[in-house]
Amino acid sequence: MSSRSEPLLWLQLLAIGAIPLELILLQLVLAGSDLGPVPVLERLLTWALGALAPVVLLWRQPADWGSLLLVRIRPDSRSRVQRQLSNLQSSPLIRVLAASGVLVLLFLFWWIDSSAVLVRDLSPLAGSSRLTCLLVAIPILAMLLWQWQQLIQAIWLLTCDPNALDAVSPMDDNEFQTRRLSFGLGLLRLENLHWDVQIAATAAANASNAAVSIEPEQAAEEDNSSNLNSEVTENNLPTGTAPEAHDEKSEPTGSEESKPEESPKTPPGSA
Repeated sequence: MSSRSEPLLWLQLLAIGAIPLELILLQLVLAGSDLGPVPVLERLLTWALGALAPVVLLWRQPADWGSLLLVRIRPDSRSRVQRQLSNLQSSPLIRVLAASGVLVLLFLFWWIDSSAVLVRDLSPLAGSSRLTCLLVAIPILAMLLWQWQQLIQAIWLLTCDPNALDAVSPMDDNEFQTRRLSFGLGLLRLENLHWDVQIAATAAANASNAAVSIEPEQAAEEDNSSNLNSEVTENNLPTGTAPEAHDEKSEPTGSEESKPEESPKTPPGSA
């Protein structure tokens, strides 16, 4: 079974649009106060609490692909394929790519905090203290890191080879509790996608419809071509000429041969 049949993996791709919105929210939060006396130290401390500490935790226990923070798929109700997907998250390459987001987030946080003054009038925390704005920014950084890891894992799992998925053993409940970080209420239940079968059936139906529509057109074209050939043959005959019958003899076209004239007789007495 292919991993593309899991709808939750496709929902995790919504982070592509959610992450830019959360970065804008982070800028609006930081714009609520002026910079402190030591901005460099403030940024490093906030980044360490909001991004560096979570990435260490997620390195040990990667985020569960079946969790959307508020709701999740219950571990004890997961199918064999879903448990195999959980075990496939243990790839070292996924962990490295997910951990690389913490460095990207450091540069983004630094730039956002420096330019937050441009949107000060739009900040929901306008007039607040610097400590308040930084404390609110910490969970936003942690959420950004979580969604980054979920995005990397979803892309990895959706593009994995079905044979590689079949070769992985399913993860049991004890391993899941100790090796995966999962949040949310176990209320999420989604039916598997069968769009591969639907696409194949649609393509077959289109092909049969195309074959049925082509046959009458070809027959009509053949009839038209035979009629056209007969018309061309008749039009090429000379006007007013009918074909001669097989047994009929052709009449001579010339005039009858005249008899030779007799020479005049010589009168008697002439020498």
